[in-house]
Amino acid sequence: MTALALLKIAVFFLLVLAVTKPLGLYMRRVFSGEKTFLDPVLGPLERLVYRLGGVDAKREQDWRAYATSLIVFSVLGVLDVYALERLQGLLPLNPDRLPAVPPALAWNTAISFVTNTNWQAYVGEATMSHLTQMAALALHNFLSAAAGIAIAVAVIRGIARAEAKTIGNFWVDLTR
Repeated sequence: MTALALLKIAVFFLLVLAVTKPLGLYMRRVFSGEKTFLDPVLGPLERLVYRLGGVDAKREQDWRAYATSLIVFSVLGVLDVYALERLQGLLPLNPDRLPAVPPALAWNTAISFVTNTNWQAYVGEATMSHLTQMAALALHNFLSAAAGIAIAVAVIRGIARAEAKTIGNFWVDLTR
């Protein structure tokens, strides 16, 4: 390994180390519902998302309701990705006129992106339309990670609130 490569690794490590505490403290405040410096900007957007989704941000869920919300979210995500892939030949933003993705590949890709494994058995630009790449794959790259963070937060709350009956609200955690 070259000296430049080692220097890059060291600088990256130091940057990650430098942001760990401030980012961790910020995330704790966000997921605890405390005020942050971004609340004036993100607060109205967050409340709009709750209103559109019919979410009561103050209502917490027990572990069963939290898990059910996660499963519903994931199943709807799989169906969304699968539908976009199977219908892409009929949808806009397909300048190359790519046909529908074959059923087995569409199913595999949908499960993969919703579960954050992102396994690809195809050449993206030759198989997926712009709309499919944007509204299905790129979106679920973000949403699957957000769901994973929400689960991590719920596990932490479950440990910290050993005697409590609730662990937060999946929809609030996902949004935040």
